[in-house]
Amino acid sequence: MSSAESQIPPVADERTARARILQAAIRRFATNGMSASLRAIAADAGVSAGLIIHHFGSGEGLRTACDDYVHAVTRHNKESVMGPGATGALLAQLAQVEGYAPVIGYVLRRLQAGGPLATRLVDGFVADAVEYLRQGEEAGTVRPSRDPEARARVLVEQALGALLLQLPAHEDHLDLEELPAWLRSYSERIVGPILELYTQPLLTDTTLLDAYLETRAEGAAES
Repeated sequence: MSSAESQIPPVADERTARARILQAAIRRFATNGMSASLRAIAADAGVSAGLIIHHFGSGEGLRTACDDYVHAVTRHNKESVMGPGATGALLAQLAQVEGYAPVIGYVLRRLQAGGPLATRLVDGFVADAVEYLRQGEEAGTVRPSRDPEARARVLVEQALGALLLQLPAHEDHLDLEELPAWLRSYSERIVGPILELYTQPLLTDTTLLDAYLETRAEGAAES
């Protein structure tokens, strides 16, 4: 088992066939794209293709389960860095960032494929972001927003867009052995500037925001 495979965040019980299938599917979809065959995934998991259908109903059911897993991993990690122990949680995640390469690879492949399923994945990330940002507000680590959903969507789209722009392999095959090192380098490059933008706003006052909001209010009053 490779380092990328061994470090993928755990599902509820890795000993079950369903869990092995789910982790094998995430790695295979990340490597070969969302059109990877059930037969290949079954071989990776050491099960039959029929067992995949038994547990997930169809190939689409398996992809939906992968989406749910990715959402759960993302939600857990974000919630931990928005709470009172944010500093320790952030440093711990940065120390283990390579282990999330299969999950990141899966998300990138999902976005590359496009269509309604990619939209559903992004919408799920946005809904999760609204919730963990709300929790951050309650914990006193995040400022309240005039429009929580709009803020969450911008943050999600910026993060996913940046990943897509920097994807190290735009070809049919994504090497999960190379992705962890790339992910480490990418994180080291962006985390500092992002934290600076979040904690030390780029603009020195609210002049532009105030003018924009005033214009919007005037337009709404006239319509």
